[in-house]
Amino acid sequence: MKVLAVDPAIRNTGYAIIEGDQHKQFAIDYGVIRIPQKLPQSKALAAVRTGLKNLIQQYEPEVVAVEGIIYVQSMRTAISMGAARAATLIAAADAGLEIYEYAPKKIKQAVVGNGNAGKDQVAFMVRALLGLNETPAHDAADALAIALAHLAAQDPLKASILQMKNI
Repeated sequence: MKVLAVDPAIRNTGYAIIEGDQHKQFAIDYGVIRIPQKLPQSKALAAVRTGLKNLIQQYEPEVVAVEGIIYVQSMRTAISMGAARAATLIAAADAGLEIYEYAPKKIKQAVVGNGNAGKDQVAFMVRALLGLNETPAHDAADALAIALAHLAAQDPLKASILQMKNI
């Protein structure tokens, strides 16, 4: 299975393309779609959508896995993250792809074994699990972790732990 995983944000959207199953996975591509601060929010959202659309066209994933809504203390941050998530969902829906979402704690639990793991721990484990030569940037590492969590969810023994949602 080929998965496009996305850690949505308006300025730094992490993405990962991983192929494999619950037993063996390899990273095809990963990185961060970086949007300049000077770009207005509406254009930044369009750029996120276009960047993801281009990845979908290039790699032809079978599904998209996205980090679910997280709780933040700032209303402004919550609105911004929700808008980036919407841009992600629209890009995937436009391509006719199935979309799955995973709670941040469940992703960390699947990859690190601890739902409260820090970003450095997630990046370290992603690097180790995928045999990467470098530690990915945090946003890319988060996307890689989302993809790994999705593939783990395909294992009937782990699926109930992750409680994936098809949206």
